[in-house]
Amino acid sequence: MLIECIPNVSEGRRADVVAAIADAIRGVPGIRLLDFSSDASHNRSVFTFAGDRAGVAQAVLAMFERAIPAIDLRAHRGEHPRLGAVDVVPLVPIEGVTMAECVALAKEVGAAIAERFQIPVYLYEEASTNPARKNLEDIRRGEFEGLASKMTTPGWAPDFGPTAPHERAGATVVGARMPLIAYNINLATDRLDVAKKIAAGIRHSGGGFRFVKAAGFKLDDRGIVQVSMNLTNYEKTPIFRVFEVVKHEAARYGVQVLESEIVGLVPSAALHAAAEYYLQIEGFTPDQVLENKLRRS
Repeated sequence: MLIECIPNVSEGRRADVVAAIADAIRGVPGIRLLDFSSDASHNRSVFTFAGDRAGVAQAVLAMFERAIPAIDLRAHRGEHPRLGAVDVVPLVPIEGVTMAECVALAKEVGAAIAERFQIPVYLYEEASTNPARKNLEDIRRGEFEGLASKMTTPGWAPDFGPTAPHERAGATVVGARMPLIAYNINLATDRLDVAKKIAAGIRHSGGGFRFVKAAGFKLDDRGIVQVSMNLTNYEKTPIFRVFEVVKHEAARYGVQVLESEIVGLVPSAALHAAAEYYLQIEGFTPDQVLENKLRRS
């Protein structure tokens, strides 16, 4: 059984805090910390680790043990929307495990977080049975600052835990989903209106790609703007298609793409597809990649 977990934590500026959380994850037997990265403008870090059911559950709780005392959302500022100190905990089935088993684990972990840390927990994606609380952006809307008021409205009591936010840590969203790619495109301009217009046009909720969630942000430390995206099905909406549309839309405003970035890990098939598209390779197969062939031989 192999489950991937990709928690997002609302801290991307204090390297010592991020390192302590990474160490807590590494310290769990049987867990492999595959990657972690921080963004100072977003003030956010993304961790990627994998293991079996018991190990993943233990690593999530170990991460909370380090993160909750160190992060106070009352003083937190960053470009990325956030609801909690540990903002979201997605569980992804990789090998020898079903989505239903990941849903069950999400509920088990969510209940344990709520009981141990007295933090409200919402379930999302496949773990949620409430249509209004499937999408992460719907749950996160209003962010930490609007959470107390939101939790008093009908339909917004948490799935687990207290009916009011944790004073410092807000709330946490836990769920089960298929793999996604966190993909950002940076534009060579400081015009936030351009990034927001492009994001609104390409995301599903704005009539764009079915498997794209997008928002526009300003990266003050660099003097540029960013179209920040989650690609929730890279086979049906590939990276190269999104990149080309953003580049085309930016050109309408006289703006060039500066660069793009992938946050965390990415399936090799997504990069193979991009290489095939841009190089116009006829009949390309993954077995033509030397490393792939060696693994399978």
